[in-house]
Amino acid sequence: MSNNIILELKQITQAYDQQLVVKDLSLTLQNGEIGCLLGASGCGKTTVLRTIAGFEQLLEGEIFLNGKCVSRSGYLLPPAKRKIGMVFQDYALFPHLTIFDNVAFGLKGMEKALLIRRVNEALELVGLHSEHAKYPHEISGGQQQRVALARALAPKPHLLLMDEPFSNLDVTLRERLSMEVRDILKEYGTTALFVTHNQNEAFAVADRIGVMYNGEILQWDSAHNLYHRPVSPRIAEFVGEGSLIKGVVNDNNQVETGLGLLDGVMTATTPTETVVQLLIRPEDIIHDDNSPVKAEVIRRSFRGANILYTLLLGSGDKVQALVPSHCDHQPGEKIGIHPDVRHLVIFPVGVQRRK
Repeated sequence: MSNNIILELKQITQAYDQQLVVKDLSLTLQNGEIGCLLGASGCGKTTVLRTIAGFEQLLEGEIFLNGKCVSRSGYLLPPAKRKIGMVFQDYALFPHLTIFDNVAFGLKGMEKALLIRRVNEALELVGLHSEHAKYPHEISGGQQQRVALARALAPKPHLLLMDEPFSNLDVTLRERLSMEVRDILKEYGTTALFVTHNQNEAFAVADRIGVMYNGEILQWDSAHNLYHRPVSPRIAEFVGEGSLIKGVVNDNNQVETGLGLLDGVMTATTPTETVVQLLIRPEDIIHDDNSPVKAEVIRRSFRGANILYTLLLGSGDKVQALVPSHCDHQPGEKIGIHPDVRHLVIFPVGVQRRK
């Protein structure tokens, strides 16, 4: 195992009442990396966090921290001995303690001068040193979240775990704070793993993201690769917005589709005449009144500067297009479009068209 690996999960499995909730799951986090488990409620992501923290026994597999096995079937290193920091969804601050004392809570037994220095350092890091004498109810929700982060970072943990850390905040604050938290973790050099169902949070904060479904990680990768190089149709449809349309690969590695003949960088080597599903993102479709290709508007979602249109092609396929909102069209209208597909993300369906 590389000395640079802080966290390694090896084929871990966990169940409640004989119902498997995590299945044969593996991942690694390098020193200083921020990872994210992304998925809908009930997919098993919080259970993974609890097994890493030591709150749950494993049925199978192993968990390593800094090269040391801390969990396996029949063995569980107690949570207090794992040197892991936790930030919970509800922050779990003590209402009767000041901000300073909340951050100091995890430093019991430390020499006083060092304790004071650590707390001040952590509060400076999250921009709350001037609020140290206040109580949790006297500061905002965003500030409370940063206090919880400071408390978790003050003991200088090997690993920081965060469970839906931004879910209690309004949308604007959530976006701003997620980027602030990333900056803080990077400045501190902290290795972290968090769980969320929000793709924007995952993309804003994480270096590596694991898309979870039904207790398994379908793809553990960068945000860029999840979006542009999904390994399966399920990932393609789950990450970002887009549609899968029918296509056939020709002799020139082009794809014949209801949008016309598409020529781009193909993500997979595919035999000629293979029938495929092709991923089309909203940014791949350009609104063009002069285009001979027409599509019917069947749905519109106004987004301020843009409108996301769902369009019906003559082939029966549906695609989406993100169009400046001054181009205002209603369902039932036909508009001109042309494709600008740079990456041909294709998934063979296992059928070949006869020549």
